Amino acid sequence: MTRDQRSQSTTEQPPDRDRSTEKPDPATTRRRALALSGAVGLAGLAGCTALDVATGGEPAEFTAGTATVADATLSESGYELNEVSDQTTSREVEVAGQTREVRVTNTIAEYDKAVELFGERYQAAVFAAVTTPQIEVLGQTLNPIDDLSARERADLILSRYENVGDLERGSEYTTTVLDADAAVVVYTADGEIGGTGASTELELHVGEPISTGDDFVLPLAAYPATFSDGENVRRMMNGIEHESE
Repeated sequence: MTRDQRSQSTTEQPPDRDRSTEKPDPATTRRRALALSGAVGLAGLAGCTALDVATGGEPAEFTAGTATVADATLSESGYELNEVSDQTTSREVEVAGQTREVRVTNTIAEYDKAVELFGERYQAAVFAAVTTPQIEVLGQTLNPIDDLSARERADLILSRYENVGDLERGSEYTTTVLDADAAVVVYTADGEIGGTGASTELELHVGEPISTGDDFVLPLAAYPATFSDGENVRRMMNGIEHESE
């Protein structure tokens, strides 16, 4: 996957994490990528010490690699690639008495399944692999995604649905993501498939971030409970591949 295949958005200040009520064009099944730049903000710098930041003149820019799902896994699970997008957060940070602009770019690979209602197709099930650079400040590596609770990570994928309520934490399991054991929390919630007004019970699978190379990768999924898609979500998580920047 090359950079040319991605869409990109940049925000000078991170957006609020409140879920949008704007309805998409019902003639399409695709929607914008998850708005993660606010949740996965700048806790520090990727692969760079605080002294490096203080002494530079130009903005310090750090970009995540890309985590995508193998094609063979997609053919088994029934999911299709929506898009791979970059989201950049830009802030001014003060280090050693000096202020400098720092830009961190996260990458989101989003996959989905559509349903047909009233002759139109809508995004119903969503799987996302979020990649963010590891953060290093004065020799200590930090994980900005790990600062989010499982409940807050669930909110990221719930942004794909409308009028969400009654979120309840259910079971947990462990599966393999990038050759590591990842804990996954399962939630249920009520919500509407965007643009349809159709209410449904949702099931969410919220993984923990996994360290790989210079990045962290976070797997997330949500789908109507009637899909019974838990095994496919596990396949998708098992099939994640990571490409360094």
